[in-house]
Amino acid sequence: MKAQPSEPMFSYFPAPAPRQRPVLTLWSVSYVLIGLLVGGVVGFKVFQPIRVLPRIQLAPTFTLTDQTGASLTSGSLRGQLALYTFAYTRCGAACEAQWQTLREIHTRLPEAQLGEVPFNFIIVSIDAEHDRPAVLSQFAASLGAEAKTWRFVSASDANRLKTLVGEGFGVYYSPHSSGAFDFDPVFVLVDGLGVIRGEYRYQTEAPNASRILRHLSMLAEEVRNSHGLTKYVYEAAHYFLCYAP
Repeated sequence: MKAQPSEPMFSYFPAPAPRQRPVLTLWSVSYVLIGLLVGGVVGFKVFQPIRVLPRIQLAPTFTLTDQTGASLTSGSLRGQLALYTFAYTRCGAACEAQWQTLREIHTRLPEAQLGEVPFNFIIVSIDAEHDRPAVLSQFAASLGAEAKTWRFVSASDANRLKTLVGEGFGVYYSPHSSGAFDFDPVFVLVDGLGVIRGEYRYQTEAPNASRILRHLSMLAEEVRNSHGLTKYVYEAAHYFLCYAP
């Protein structure tokens, strides 16, 4: 007897369909990107990995005369950090706190780690009639201030000087017949682009040398990181108001 060919066996269970890979739609990608962006923004705002000094306003333009008789212009200070203060040589004890703060900052300046970032002390005399270059030079010598980094400046026109100091820097003063002045002691920190980055007024709190030095260090660090991708990180810190105390 011939053997019957065996019938093929059929499965009653359908073969599994091939697994399909999930396809990210354009909307899904958009939601992911938006989530990452929002998370990054919130994280930057909350944790503030970088602190900056506020860009308060543009410093005024000026042409003044220093203790050597040379002209000092705001344009010549571009690319340099400058700490301004306003006083006069006959101020006496009323200005002693300012001189003490300046001397301490000068002594401790290496703490700011400025490196190659140039820095100047600018002392603007509000006594235009008396504080001519020879007087300023003698006063600078009495403080042991080197002309290279210390600039004692004033103007021969008292009205022009008062407009510059009052309207430009927000420091108002009035003279007495005795030769003394009523004025608001203040330090103003200006960056290399001519933007005011810090104001330290005695009316609100006594300017602290340590705080000014810390701000100088932060400003120098911002200058060194003002190129490449880090520039945008610092711009983000400005945008989210990550300001240093």
